[in-house]
Amino acid sequence: QVQLVESGGGLVQTGGSLRLSCAVSGRTFSNYAMGWFRQAPGQEREFVAAITWSDISTYYVRSVKGRFTISRDNAKNTVYLQMNSLKPEDTAVYYCNAGATIWTLREARVIGSWGQGTQVTVTS
Repeated sequence: QVQLVESGGGLVQTGGSLRLSCAVSGRTFSNYAMGWFRQAPGQEREFVAAITWSDISTYYVRSVKGRFTISRDNAKNTVYLQMNSLKPEDTAVYYCNAGATIWTLREARVIGSWGQGTQVTVTS
C-alpha cells in the first residue's frame, strides 16, 4: 500500500505562490506516475496535474496550466506542486496520489490511500 503525506499549504493573497510537497512511502515510488488533486468546499475532488514516473511528461488541467508546475524527486520519494499566480478559485484541500499512468490519474484511478491533504486558501 502507498502512504502519502501532503504539506506546504497555507493562506496567501491573490497572485501569491506556494509550493506543496507530498512524501510517499510503502512502495517503490519511482515505479508510479504521481498526481495532485484538489477538493473545494461543497465540490467533488478533481484532478489537477500529473507527472510520469520518469519525469519526462506532465499533464495539467486547463485552469492551472501555465501557473502550476509538478515535479518529482525519486531519490527523496517526494512529489511537488509549485503554484504561482494563485487565484481565489484555487482555494481547496490539495491531495497527492499515485497511479499506473498519468491517464489513469486523470480518471482518479489511484493506487494509494488518500492522505489528510493540505489546505490552500487564496484571499482576494
